[in-house]
Amino acid sequence: MLLHARRHDVPPASPPPAPVRFPDLRGEWRLGREAARLALAGRAFARAPHGRGEPVLLVPGWQAPEASLAPLRLLLRRKGYDAMPWGLGVNRGQVEAYLEQLVPRLLQLADAHGGPVALVGWSLGGVISRELARECPGAVSCVATFGTPVIGGPTFTVGARAYGPEECERIARVTEERLAAAPLALPLAVIFSRLDTIVSWPACIDRVSPRAVHYEVQSTHLSMGIDPAVWTVILEHLGHHASP
Repeated sequence: MLLHARRHDVPPASPPPAPVRFPDLRGEWRLGREAARLALAGRAFARAPHGRGEPVLLVPGWQAPEASLAPLRLLLRRKGYDAMPWGLGVNRGQVEAYLEQLVPRLLQLADAHGGPVALVGWSLGGVISRELARECPGAVSCVATFGTPVIGGPTFTVGARAYGPEECERIARVTEERLAAAPLALPLAVIFSRLDTIVSWPACIDRVSPRAVHYEVQSTHLSMGIDPAVWTVILEHLGHHASP
């Protein structure tokens, strides 16, 4: 059905990730399609589990403002979650600097709410969410990402040229080291699409984290933010794992 993602309980087979030279934006007409589908998705969202005030921090993608996740944030609040923006404005890609700022905030949020925080990240926002969870596993209940590269850093994304080959190589090496040294042991919802031309979809497959469950959707990278299938996965994931 249109409102459902295909669940993969084991990481799906995939070819090696490939560099993304230029995004193919011809499929972005799906933005209009997803908006239309959202209008029909009320019943599915109503059936999804309700929150009980659990904190959820939403992290936008590369070069995206906090407003890009405002529709999802509104839905989460209506479903009973204390959903909030990351508070750092447009994501300029400075992952290591952002972690220095977000770690103390995350710890403060967990302390203020008396329990762990759920993290939701789009694209590079998912990278930041995963690394936050790696830094502060006791302060995070679960993570949901969509369109997020798990390996290679920006190497297999349209942002590779902005970072440059040396920085891409450095980030890829650090990413691999962190994955091997500290696999994420908390519940992970990994949402990807084979129609993604911003991030090479094979780079989104997590073959290391033991509790990662993959969900395949039919939206493009830019339309994932309003894809009701993506939202449904996130609601279900939070409903099962956001509580301590």
